[in-house]
Amino acid sequence: MTNDQIEKVMETHLDKSTLNIFFKTRSTIKGVFIKTSDYTELKTKNLWRIVSESKLKEYQTTKDTSLARIFNGTEITRLGAA
Repeated sequence: MTNDQIEKVMETHLDKSTLNIFFKTRSTIKGVFIKTSDYTELKTKNLWRIVSESKLKEYQTTKDTSLARIFNGTEITRLGAA
């Protein structure tokens, strides 16, 4: 997916609701896109910080960005509500 396509979905789901994130070469994950201080820079490179569902409760209480992983948007094929 392009960064514009991902950003359009993120406008309504950022830091809020869990999404199913489908990839070309890896298993689908459930997670939340987060916005950090380097968000603009990463977005221009089509890179996205995602907190997986397994670490979501901890992230919501601590806001620790190290719980997120960076994914390349070109590997994402589809985003859907979880």
